[in-house]
Amino acid sequence: MHDIKTIRDNPAAFDQGLALRGLAAQSAALLKIDSEKRDHIQKLQDAQARRNALSKEIGEVMRAGDKAKAETLKAEVAGLKDFIAAGEEAERALTQKLNEALSVIPNLPMDGVPKGKDEHDNKELHTWGEKPKFNFEPRQHFDIGEWLGLMDFETAAKLSGARFVILKGQLAKLERALGLFMVDLHTEHHGYTEIYAPYMLRDEAMFGVGQLPKFKEDLFQTTSGHWLIPTAEASLTNIVRERVLEEKELPIRMTAYTPCFRAEAGAAGKDTRGMIRQHQFSKVELVSITTPEQAEAEHSRMLACAEEVLKRLKLAFRTIVLCTGDMGFGSRKTYDIEVWLPGQNAYREISSCSQLGEFQARRMEARFKPADGKGPRYVHTLNGSGLAVGRTMVAILENYQNDDGSVTIPEALRPYMGGAEKITRA
Repeated sequence: MHDIKTIRDNPAAFDQGLALRGLAAQSAALLKIDSEKRDHIQKLQDAQARRNALSKEIGEVMRAGDKAKAETLKAEVAGLKDFIAAGEEAERALTQKLNEALSVIPNLPMDGVPKGKDEHDNKELHTWGEKPKFNFEPRQHFDIGEWLGLMDFETAAKLSGARFVILKGQLAKLERALGLFMVDLHTEHHGYTEIYAPYMLRDEAMFGVGQLPKFKEDLFQTTSGHWLIPTAEASLTNIVRERVLEEKELPIRMTAYTPCFRAEAGAAGKDTRGMIRQHQFSKVELVSITTPEQAEAEHSRMLACAEEVLKRLKLAFRTIVLCTGDMGFGSRKTYDIEVWLPGQNAYREISSCSQLGEFQARRMEARFKPADGKGPRYVHTLNGSGLAVGRTMVAILENYQNDDGSVTIPEALRPYMGGAEKITRA
């Protein structure tokens, strides 16, 4: 969430940042609410000061024996008391109005982020690996999985509807193997701490990471009012909510292998077949909590950690930096990793690594005490996929497919697959 003081100090810069995202100027509307609130607070303060002065004066008048004047002053105090009580409620309403207006405004892009309207304006940073060559027409993952008899969308639809899948046998094992492989890599080699955290969160936690109120329609809610996590970012980042950390504790690096649940409300007609876009999927998440000075280097480090997964699986990919018009709601800067899918003859997103500045920290009231002894500052938060497990499986099926329909298991995964070298038809 944005700092209204910063907007007040430089409204033009705020509106320019929104313009980079393709949004209309909003500083004037926000500052109108802010001004109304500040004017109201001043009236309350004046009323409180007047009440205090009158209370003192009443004592003096009573001592002087002027009961009539005392009663007049008491009546004025009573009126001020009622005004202040009503005014405090009005102040709370104005505060809520301002916060609600601020809560749906996206983060502003960092300097240096490519300017653009949509994904067509994203910039490629680099590519890695060689695209596989086949002596046959490569098939898409769902054709491979169904032919193997290990991927069942039809039965899943009977159980749960569209955008679900049942994996069986070696594909179910491959799903688990991928998650374990990724977590082991990030914890044993990249310095992340594995976390097991709740899959259901309260309103305030979802607000803290920017999921509420703007993305309510993309979430699943339980009958108890809890929200199912769309990504472990929501749980991991909130671990530092309402805390004041010591600078020496930072950076904090966390990872978790969890199911994720997304309504995909805006995905009608997109990726309707297969495992690319589902309501339930698994993902290994990376979250870092840093000082402002650490954030940029940590972002590059996180990207390298996510890329390493694909390198060890020997899957070709490209890394892009998203333009201002294509970034997520809370992001200041985002790197996307896109893995090559031969069946689609296209690169597809498999990870997004974003730094969010203090955008989430303000919503969560997450701060740290600088080593120099100065007052608390907001932490910076970063998150990234390390990786989306289902999409990684898609990439393996398509890149490691054989002309006989079998799928070769990448060497890095074989210890997790009981030493098996291929997945064959059930």
